[in-house]
Order: sequence, then C-alpha cells, then structure tokens
Amino acid sequence: MSQHTLFGDHPATRPLDEVGEVQFLDTTLRDGEQAPGVSLTPDDKADIARKLDAARIDVIEAGSACTGPGERETISRVAELDLDATVTSFCRGIRNDIDLAVECGVDGVNLVVPASDRHVEDKVGTSKADNVDSTVELVEYAKDHGLWVEVIGEDGSRADLDYLEELLGAAVEAGADRICWADTVGHATPDRALECVSRLSELGPVSTHTHDDLGLAVTNALVSVAAGADLVHGTINGIGERAGNVALEEVAIALDHGYGVETMDLTKVYDLADLIANRTGIPLAPNKAVVGQNAFTHESGIHTDGTLKDDAMYEPYPPEKVGRERRLALGKHAGRAGVQAALEEHDVDVTDDQLSDIVARVKEIGDRGKRVTDADLLTIADEVTGQSQDRRVELLGLTAVSGSDTPTASVRLSVDGEERKEAAVGSGPVDAAMNAAEAALSHTADATLEDYHVDAITGGTDAMVTVEIEMSRGDDTVVVSASDSDITRASVRAMVDAMDRLVADEDETLVADD
Repeated sequence: MSQHTLFGDHPATRPLDEVGEVQFLDTTLRDGEQAPGVSLTPDDKADIARKLDAARIDVIEAGSACTGPGERETISRVAELDLDATVTSFCRGIRNDIDLAVECGVDGVNLVVPASDRHVEDKVGTSKADNVDSTVELVEYAKDHGLWVEVIGEDGSRADLDYLEELLGAAVEAGADRICWADTVGHATPDRALECVSRLSELGPVSTHTHDDLGLAVTNALVSVAAGADLVHGTINGIGERAGNVALEEVAIALDHGYGVETMDLTKVYDLADLIANRTGIPLAPNKAVVGQNAFTHESGIHTDGTLKDDAMYEPYPPEKVGRERRLALGKHAGRAGVQAALEEHDVDVTDDQLSDIVARVKEIGDRGKRVTDADLLTIADEVTGQSQDRRVELLGLTAVSGSDTPTASVRLSVDGEERKEAAVGSGPVDAAMNAAEAALSHTADATLEDYHVDAITGGTDAMVTVEIEMSRGDDTVVVSASDSDITRASVRAMVDAMDRLVADEDETLVADD
C-alpha cells in the first residue's frame, strides 16, 4: 500500500494514485515553435497534429491566429483534419484575435489575459478592475461564437494570488470552460504551484502550464495535479522558448509508472518525439529522459550482464512501454556478456578464448575514445576467428559536383563482383552521392537509412570528419562509421560498408535494376 507522504499528506493535495483522469494540452505547434530557430511548415504541423491525435492527446493548440495569414492557413489545415482532439488557437485579450480564430474553424481558444502587476499595468497599461471587466467581455464573446474557452492568467506564478483568484473566478462565472495557472517565466517553486493551483481549483476546472527555467517543470506539473489540476499544458520533447515547456512524455511516464494514472498512448511517444526532433531541427539529447538515445542503452559490463539476466535489473520500466527498444552498446566498459550478446545478434559463434580476445580488442578501441560500431565488432570477430569473407559490396570510385544549381554525383561499386555505375541528383553533394549509391545497389538491397550523424574530429580547413550512419534491412540493423577529409566520400563509404554487412550472410544475388 502506498504511503502518501508527499502527494496527499498535505491538506491541499490529493494522492496522485487516486487521481481519476489527467488530460493533456499539447502546445508544440504554438509554444514549441517559439523556440529560437524553429519554423514549422503547414505540412509539418499537419503531420505532427495527426501523430498527437493518434497518441490520444486531448487538446492540440495549433498556433496563434493573430500571427498572420500563413499561420491562419496552417491552423485551418489542422482544424480540417477531423481529429478526435479539441483543436484550439492561442488568442490575446483582443476581440479581433477571437474573430480570426473563428475564421480558422477551430474548436476553441486559449485566451491569455494579463495577471501579474507588471503585465496588467506595465505591459498592457490598464487597471486591474478594467482587466477583469475586459476578460469577462471576451469570454462571453467567445462563448457566443460557440467556442470552447480556456482563460490563461499570464505570469500567474508572479501575480497577487487574491487578484488572480478574482480574475479567473470572474472568467468562470462568465462561462469559461476552464482556467489555467501559468508559470509563464518558469519562476515558481513547487510550494508556489501548490498554493496557487489549490486555490484556483476551487473555482472550476483548472489547467497548469509550467516552464523549465528552474528545472522544476515536471515537479510543478505533478504538484499541480495533486493540488487539483486535471489538464497539463506542455510540449513533446519539452521544446519551447528559453529553457522550454514541460515535456509531456515525462509527465506521462511519471504519472503512469509512479502512480498508475493514464494520460496518453505511451507506445506512440518515441515516434512522436523523433518526428518533432526532425521537423524542428532540435535534436534529442542522448541523456534525455524517456526518448533520449541512452535511455535504454547499456554499455557497462555489470549493467549489461544484469540486464541480460533480468530486463528490469537496470531499467525502471520496459522500453516497449514508450515505443523503444533496448540496445547494448560496446565500448571501454563492455563485458563478456554484452559482447557475446552483440555477436549473437549477428549470428556469430565464437569459443571462450576467441570471446576473450574480442572483448580485449573492443575495450582497446573504447579506451581510445572511439565508439565500437557493429561493423567494428564484426571486423574484429572475422580477424579473431580467421573466417574473414570477401566483401560483397565495395566502393570503387566516386565523383560529386556541387557548384551547379543541381548537385550531382556518380559512383562505381563492385556488387557481387560486378562493376556498376550510377549517377543521381540531390539537395547537396552528399545527398546526390547517397542517392547514386542506393541506385547502384538496386532495389533488391531494400535497405533503409535510419540515422545519419557527422562529427568533425580535427580542426582546420582540412579537418577529418567521421560520418556515422544506422541502416536497417528487414529485422537487421547495423551502425557503421567512416572517416575522411571529404564528407561526401566518408558518407558513401559508411553507407556501402553498412550495406555490405547487411547482405553478408545472404545467398541471394543482388540483381541490378533494369
């Protein structure tokens, strides 16, 4: 039986494991897009909205209609997708913003009104009393247009709580469907979140909007739920202005794993996170909770050995819960169990003595600060066992031209002893060369480039670069790296090496396309 010593023991909180339902409002398409350098196209927003809906997100804030015609076109497109989620537009405390939202065909509006003294008096230049009257008029106007209405008290964490209560209470009385406590600048401590949300929750349905400037976004969201909030605002991957919004996937797993509270479809989380990282250009930090590359990757010999014996030995929950897979990485900390498991994944059998030799070589590479890729491991295994086999795919020549309007490239490959030449165009010389190599390998290769990463490993204009790619073919996946002073050549070499590994154990000839 759980001990409610944190959530539930305080008279203003409820035990989280007794919470019935918590909904999510995703603002990736609005607040997330306010992160520096992020600009989502209409196609991007439509694709992300579909994924959010498939993950059972309850409310999708599609953007801010007042931004301009392009943004309104995008919001309209999301509104026309016939999603199960409620689609909303962010609106300032201006009647015309509501009119523009109505034109977009959204289901509702997130109406932000000033709450703190600096916002009421300094930013907007009005009085507290007039601000309340204006908010009431706006709520009534929006409701008259058939909209679902949430009123957000901007900078609520720094507002006078008595006034915040008066302002949002008036909004509820005017017909607002819910009110929102907003920690707009990530100012609040958990104590402040508890104080504010517990009082606001007595007025009606209350939401919480937390930012991560103090690293407290998830904690403040959980405290808010314990204090009575039943809807959490946030973004996938925690993207947003400054230090970002609360990461919805982190709130979701905390509520699910820690307290048995369901929110969204967690199995959709990783695909959603990957899509948003790619479309926004904000990569996932390797150590990011839930969706980071290292979250379910084990290198340490002790941890790998324990994980192979018991999946839960060094993991709080199974990776499948959030759409992930467990990975065993090889490096200086690798142990026998991990190396043997990696070899078995590639159907490589070795003796105990051979395994000891392979482990020693893996550690030697790791000690040099280098990641041991699948190709590295298999090359070592071939050398140790003396079973090195001829390459099936080999790069013979490469030419790339990037000075024209249309970058082009041509490659010469040896495929099962047959020389093949192909040319292709692309968005750049690397893309063109990769396309040419793919064409030369033929459709029977049927491989997919899963990931592509470049690191400069020396300085200067003649810097060596290392290209690391991940390719898959059916159920097989390999990670291969190649270094060269020419990024195009390094990219194609890595791709060709990966393909050679993926087809190494196959008897079928790689027939050329007609």
